[in-house]
Amino acid sequence: MKPDTTMVNAFDPTRTAGLAPEDRALIQRRGKALGPAYRLFYEEPLHLVRGEGVWLYDAQGNAWLDAYNNVASVGHSHPKVVEAISRQLATLNTHTRYLHEGVVSYAERLLATMPPEMGHMMFTCTGSEANDLALRIARSYTGRQGVIVTRLAYHGLTESVSEFSPSLGGFVQRGARVRLIDAPNALFVPPAEQGAKLAADLAKAIAEMRADGIEPAAFIVDTIFSSDGLYPDPAGFLKPAADLIRAEGGLFIADEVQPGFARTGDRFWGFQRHGITPDIVTMGKPMGNGFPVAGAAIRPEVVAEFGEKARYFNTFGGNPVASAAGMAVLDVIETEGLQQNAREIGAFLKQGLSEIVRGRDDIGDVRGAGLFLAMECVESQSTNKPNARLAGHIVNHLRRNGVLISATGPGANILKIRPPLVLQKPEATRFLEAISAAVAAA
Repeated sequence: MKPDTTMVNAFDPTRTAGLAPEDRALIQRRGKALGPAYRLFYEEPLHLVRGEGVWLYDAQGNAWLDAYNNVASVGHSHPKVVEAISRQLATLNTHTRYLHEGVVSYAERLLATMPPEMGHMMFTCTGSEANDLALRIARSYTGRQGVIVTRLAYHGLTESVSEFSPSLGGFVQRGARVRLIDAPNALFVPPAEQGAKLAADLAKAIAEMRADGIEPAAFIVDTIFSSDGLYPDPAGFLKPAADLIRAEGGLFIADEVQPGFARTGDRFWGFQRHGITPDIVTMGKPMGNGFPVAGAAIRPEVVAEFGEKARYFNTFGGNPVASAAGMAVLDVIETEGLQQNAREIGAFLKQGLSEIVRGRDDIGDVRGAGLFLAMECVESQSTNKPNARLAGHIVNHLRRNGVLISATGPGANILKIRPPLVLQKPEATRFLEAISAAVAAA
């Protein structure tokens, strides 16, 4: 039975022995109030009450190094972001049907980080909404219905978007207009062949789609393939597939919720690493550092007819407080040099991880770009068979020793390391020490 990746790092609610009485009581209340669909992280759940920078604190004041959170991308409770939100909330919060300088200035500044072909911004509250909107626009522009994604992609939770988010699990049915292709694979496909294979797989999916009477509207990818297992390299391998979908009459949509906003270090956006200008760029989580801000950047010609014939309004998307939060995040990334920090500290972590696992037969690969890294646990390098047991051990050993990461991938065996962009060398060294101990204890 394949591992359920929705449960790879989840607490088993039947195993509460050993937990503090107050946490057991809260877990029971949580289950009763929120229902059965929610999950908690880790074998021993965390009861967090405060965050600051790269640190999270529990109810007893214990500190946890957050090496997983891309929502608070510029650090938990960053004072400049908190101040910007508070000031604007105390002044005015309405919506985009009134004129307001904030949303226009924020849209202009976001678009300035992208190629000039990306001419318009449309705002939502979540990445799910952004991808939902992108799909509506793509289908309107092309007059087509088909969507192609990678085999374990995650693009959101709305009904239409969940249909092409196979990482949600088999219970969430794939839409009839959706086709899946293999993600890149660092262990089984040589780097020089990644681009050609991805394009060939896309061509096959298009042919199968057409055999069913469906024309492709869009190929959408998370440009770092985070749910599939994190595959950032070689830079440029995405371009043949992006060129192909356009040649076949569809659009290329870059989902930048995970790799965007300077996380990869060498570029501000993940698609820029591949020399591509998308038709639509979607974004979310890290935009507001925890405040719900999301949106889509779009080529003007792609949205022209949609904008003329279909009204778009989102009560909270692009509101003055959201715009203030987003502008403050851009300020912090720029003034604190966080793109350069992601590049430098990410390289330090990648080198440290490689040294820790050197000579081990049960680690198949260490890879990453900037402050987004992965370590692939295998049974042995001769087979590279996924080792979810080892990944689970390392994740929970780290949790017991004050460091937080998670795991991903179709085999639930790929460690996902994604700290806030403000991580500094002392904290990075602390992380490497902790993961060294976890690997040694395996």
